[in-house]
Amino acid sequence: MKYQPLGQSGLLISEIIVGTSSFGGHADGSQSKKELVDQAKKILNIAFDAGVNMVDTADLYGQGRSETILGEALGTVRKDIILASKGRNPTGNGKNESGASRHHLISACEASLKRLGTDYIDLYQMHNWDGLTPIDETLEALTNLVRSGKVRYIGTSNYTGWQLTKTLYVADLKSLIRPIAQQIHYSPESRDAEYELLPAAIDQQVGTIIWSPLAKGAMAGRLRQGKPVPQDFLQTEARWTEPYMHDIDRAMRISEVLLNIAEELAVSPARVCLAWLKNRPAITGIIVGSTDEQQMKDNLATTDLTLSAEHTQQITDVSAQNPRYPYWHRITTHMDRIDPAESSFLAEAERVMRNQIV
Repeated sequence: MKYQPLGQSGLLISEIIVGTSSFGGHADGSQSKKELVDQAKKILNIAFDAGVNMVDTADLYGQGRSETILGEALGTVRKDIILASKGRNPTGNGKNESGASRHHLISACEASLKRLGTDYIDLYQMHNWDGLTPIDETLEALTNLVRSGKVRYIGTSNYTGWQLTKTLYVADLKSLIRPIAQQIHYSPESRDAEYELLPAAIDQQVGTIIWSPLAKGAMAGRLRQGKPVPQDFLQTEARWTEPYMHDIDRAMRISEVLLNIAEELAVSPARVCLAWLKNRPAITGIIVGSTDEQQMKDNLATTDLTLSAEHTQQITDVSAQNPRYPYWHRITTHMDRIDPAESSFLAEAERVMRNQIV
């Protein structure tokens, strides 16, 4: 297992992180609390034995049930791991039971601490942007939580590039606690983050943690050319699925490349996907979540897999997206003085454009 500092901090985290969104069990409540805790302990022990030192959760997962299960499953080993959680989402029906206001964040954090059975959260992340609360108020509340000892570091999740940068700017301007990390969705199927969020992370020295790296299993073999598309990948009027896939055919092409490489290397396509992701620019850690022990072991084995340059390029090429503005403008105008924060992404965009030349 490899470890890297998380952003501009001295906090070392493992390249693989355990995600706990499934720890709350089935929505129908068919599993008992004891069953869920025992299952969580098995998954956590497998991860910890492999060198994982970070676990991620949120008050949103299972309406707080995942935090409760995680807290009991960790027990005395809690002090040995980096515990991350998130707040901001609705915790009730009241008008002030949502958002990143001082009122809601402090209440949400204290409720998470109680469910987790701990005195502090190592990394407390804003689960989404709040478009109504001034960012000053949010940062002041988070700063107070850090200074009170209830939180040690703060981060963001699912922000846009300008929201992340505004947050960092205000924190610096007003001498408030600065986020050290962002948690975002990123996979071969979804590389949108390369246009703003990853360059911003490089430039501002913010750590980047990835959620749903396998795109709900689409990059692990669940999505195959010539086979029916699983219903949970399809958007319907009654149900939006997450992560959102706007081009199923493209996702299938990417999946086939991962499957072909996996067959050649005699490993799983999930492991190939994770191996590609862990070496992408700006990536600090990848969250993997599972209630299946063998699947967790397979994901953890990614740490021992290094893809060849040829295999890496195959995945990069098949998953490449058409360059967005202003990337294509920099390329077509042969712009000089390229910023190091975007240079690698710009080079890949130029490769896409050159492959389109007729």
